[in-house]
Amino acid sequence: MAAYKEIKGQLIRSVSSDPANPQVGEIWYNTTIGSLKGYQTINAAWASGGNLNTARERLAAANASTQDAGLVFGGNVGTPPSPTGSNTSEEYNGSSWTEGNNLNNARLSLQGAGTQTAGLGFGGGFPVPSLGAKTEEYNGTSWTNGNDMGTARAGFGGAGIQTAAIAIGNYPAGTTEEYDGTNWTAGGSLGTGRYGIGAAGTLTAGLAFGGASPVTGKTEEYNGTSWSESGDLNNSRLGLSGAGSQTAALGFGGAPGPSGQVSTEKYDGTSWTTTSSLAQARFYLAGFGTQASAVAAGGYSSPIGNLNNTEEFTDTFNAARTLTTS
Repeated sequence: MAAYKEIKGQLIRSVSSDPANPQVGEIWYNTTIGSLKGYQTINAAWASGGNLNTARERLAAANASTQDAGLVFGGNVGTPPSPTGSNTSEEYNGSSWTEGNNLNNARLSLQGAGTQTAGLGFGGGFPVPSLGAKTEEYNGTSWTNGNDMGTARAGFGGAGIQTAAIAIGNYPAGTTEEYDGTNWTAGGSLGTGRYGIGAAGTLTAGLAFGGASPVTGKTEEYNGTSWSESGDLNNSRLGLSGAGSQTAALGFGGAPGPSGQVSTEKYDGTSWTTTSSLAQARFYLAGFGTQASAVAAGGYSSPIGNLNNTEEFTDTFNAARTLTTS
């Protein structure tokens, strides 16, 4: 085997602290800790997180939340053919979930926006159609009722923050509504009407992808007024979730399976590329975070049923690592 000096043209340095700006592939000996270290590329991957207290699918998330400060709520705790809406809210600290105060209206197939301390839940008129226009705001402790949406919706997409959110699509329409923190008003319609949409971004820079009517991989971008079509997903699916922004989004999960249910794709503002798959096949899951640091929680997987497990995504990054012989 060739020596490091023969490959790199230099000996391994002995230093008392790690270099400030190492290059990928660089190796050094840290005399302070007595270890050989190297600067490596760590591939994108999903890792197990803490389990939800309540297994459910068709739940919502405050999708502007972060990996260490998340919020999910509502969902279906029943089993086919008898769906049962939940009012349960749970907060995530990056390791475990704790129950918070309940939604005022138990429901499933709703959507969310905002953060753990300023969340928004809206829609979800299934199995009770009268709840499909309901809006609730979360302040980090409790939920309060807000003004209703103009159109009752279920199985649609949602994104944004508590004071500037967007509801995208419906069954089977492509209408959009915008929330200003008080009222909902009509926005521009999707080019392709659909439901079961993945969403990311903000009110003025939104992203909708996937969905069905029929199942599609279509992606559309919103500028606060109108939608324009962009590059399709590599795997067409519905019931997927998303995280991130209009120019740096992550789409994951969905159906049909099995490939769609574990599929993860990254969007760069133009096109999608496939990255590390989920460990657990799932659809109608909740998702939040950024492209580089996202969370997938709950959902449904056959034959398991409703899921309570959580996965955390970390994108490719470079880091110093202690080198071992194993």
